[in-house]
Amino acid sequence: MNLHIQRLAFIASCVALTVTAMTFAVRAGILSNLNETLQLSDGQLGWVNATAFFGFPLATIVGGAFYEKLGARRLLIIAFFGHVVGLLLTATATGFLSLLLATFLIGLANGAVEAGCNPLITSLFPSNKTTMLNRFHVWFPAGIVVGSLLCLSMEELSIGWRTQVALLLVPTSIYGIFLVLLPKNVGKTSEQPLHHASAYRAMLSPMYLFALLCMTLTASTELLTQQWIERILTDTGASAMAILALITGTMAVGRYFAGPLVKTLNPIGVLLLSACFAYMGLTFMRFADGSQVYYAAIIFALGVTYFWPTMLGFVAETLPSTRALGLGGMGAAGMLAVGIWNPIIGAFIEAKNKSSSSSVAETLEVLSYFPLCLIVAFGGVFLIRFVVSKRATQKEVINDA
Repeated sequence: MNLHIQRLAFIASCVALTVTAMTFAVRAGILSNLNETLQLSDGQLGWVNATAFFGFPLATIVGGAFYEKLGARRLLIIAFFGHVVGLLLTATATGFLSLLLATFLIGLANGAVEAGCNPLITSLFPSNKTTMLNRFHVWFPAGIVVGSLLCLSMEELSIGWRTQVALLLVPTSIYGIFLVLLPKNVGKTSEQPLHHASAYRAMLSPMYLFALLCMTLTASTELLTQQWIERILTDTGASAMAILALITGTMAVGRYFAGPLVKTLNPIGVLLLSACFAYMGLTFMRFADGSQVYYAAIIFALGVTYFWPTMLGFVAETLPSTRALGLGGMGAAGMLAVGIWNPIIGAFIEAKNKSSSSSVAETLEVLSYFPLCLIVAFGGVFLIRFVVSKRATQKEVINDA
């Protein structure tokens, strides 16, 4: 593949992921507007959020299974039309059911982006998969920053939430133009599209199943907190959208410079350190007051920065035989977990609000259990690998003697 096509494909992928992130940020920013204008409860808002996260895994599983047959370009074309229709339906939504359909379509589009772009990036940069996946995923937090600032600025100008949603059609059109310029076979490999036996066997291995379980926890830690930040912090006096922009801005910078950290600590070491920071950030946020909330947000951001791309890079490098199907399964597991937890968190916040007790500390405490479990999981793997490596070194020393 020539350098021009490689750059074009990478840029198209980054713009598509930016749109995915902006839909996430704008939806998080308009939850209170939906609560007021469409008379939706927090429980209903939880289900609205959940439909987006249910659409995502469906698209990543199907897209991963048929990636070699469809190719990255066709999956991105599917994503483009899903985004256009979903955004138009959201901007014209009149109630709960119409909003469910709209967010489900956007979720499908977001999943198609993930299903098409992750294996595309690994095929574009076969010798630098984890680093380039981190650089590609820079554009998820970067897109959330842009979406958050869009919400903040338009609220200051008293521009309605429907217009905020409709404006997302502009960046969507940009990646649509890139798709026209991409060759049809971009990202295609020599792998046979209908022979997935080796991929299925690899996906049943203990290591992949462990990675799936951890992906549900890393995704929940990152995305549940970001999706509900506006409702969680609504009564604290802090600007929830400013905090979301701060978190995702920190993530964008961290992911861009991920290469040296991954090489120094290895993926498991990075994930363990990330889990520790995420837990500390959420715990600090529970007790923070005033400007302290912003410092807590930075600590949390340092924790979740490397979760998603490093989990994908870990699977791509450790279990390459899982191919696009394995990467799709990882994304599906993460988003499915978030989809399941979304209505639960929404109902929890609603119950706390009805009981006139503060939901901030209690909700953040619940969310902190996810990274706490990850500390145990990644810590266990890190310890086992350390012991095995030390024994192997001692054995070599004895043999040399």
